[in-house]
Amino acid sequence: MKELASSFCPPFPLRNAHLMTLVPRYWPRDTSLVGMPEEERLFTVAPYTQLKGYCHWQMDRHASPTALLVHGLEGCSESRYMRGIAAKAYRIGFNIIRMNQRTCGGTEHLSPTLYNSGLSGDYRAIVDELIHHDGLDGIWLVGYSMGGNLVLKAAGEIGQSEPGLAGVAAVCPNIDPTICARALEEPRNWIYHRHFVTRLKSRLRRKAALFPGTWDLSMLDQITTISEFDDRYTARDGGYRDGADYYNRAGARHVLDTITVPTLIVTAQDDPFIPYSMFTDTKIQGHPQIVLVAPRYGGHCGFFYRSRDGEDSYWAENRIIDFLRRGI
Repeated sequence: MKELASSFCPPFPLRNAHLMTLVPRYWPRDTSLVGMPEEERLFTVAPYTQLKGYCHWQMDRHASPTALLVHGLEGCSESRYMRGIAAKAYRIGFNIIRMNQRTCGGTEHLSPTLYNSGLSGDYRAIVDELIHHDGLDGIWLVGYSMGGNLVLKAAGEIGQSEPGLAGVAAVCPNIDPTICARALEEPRNWIYHRHFVTRLKSRLRRKAALFPGTWDLSMLDQITTISEFDDRYTARDGGYRDGADYYNRAGARHVLDTITVPTLIVTAQDDPFIPYSMFTDTKIQGHPQIVLVAPRYGGHCGFFYRSRDGEDSYWAENRIIDFLRRGI
């Protein structure tokens, strides 16, 4: 895996972790999903709670493996990386389902609760429905950042109980939210931190308008950090004692050792707010099913470079496709 990690060699300016994190988000690319049939679908994952997904089925969906894609914090099914990996995986023969987490992608009305890093049960429920209701086999979970934590956590909780789960891939997953929140709040990460806090507060205001009286917004304007927001709103909404309890219990790190399917984790040693130290744990390094690929550079879910092998510039997406292709 060191050899694979070393294959990622970005141009010198993008060895700056912040440039690497930001540039791919604005670099022009085709995300049109031309030629892919699309079907909107609602998955009921809890009482009064539905998640919206966009399904792209192969001609014979039952003979094809399925990749369930989960976005990161304040992303959605339309995020560029979601559409990028969807197009590539569809081309190699996968059914694709681009999911929105609770309240994301304009779905605030579909759930009375907020979303959080511990809601892996949502994706266990979707996997169960796809296998036992749709009759699909060979389900692959793919997640980015917060979505990466969710799919790893779901796989660990499923363990050996569901043979239809075929594998998992996670890019820069926040497997220990306590460490990640602390890193995100460092002054050097102010641009990401401000973005997330602003977006989370705006989303809560939209939710509160739909579900009057559910949340007390009197202190919302005074909140300036993500840990304050999670302590005051996310944790209580999710049934946790407080923010510290939420961060501790939501991390996939607790169940990594019970994963029983082939698993790929791609992360960068210079990720600004997903510290690489989390991935040196023996639960990962010594796990027979987990392959860890950790280039020196890559930023947060960036991994943008100029390929010499004819593939496009999105290195992590292409490594996931290699991983999926080997599992077909």
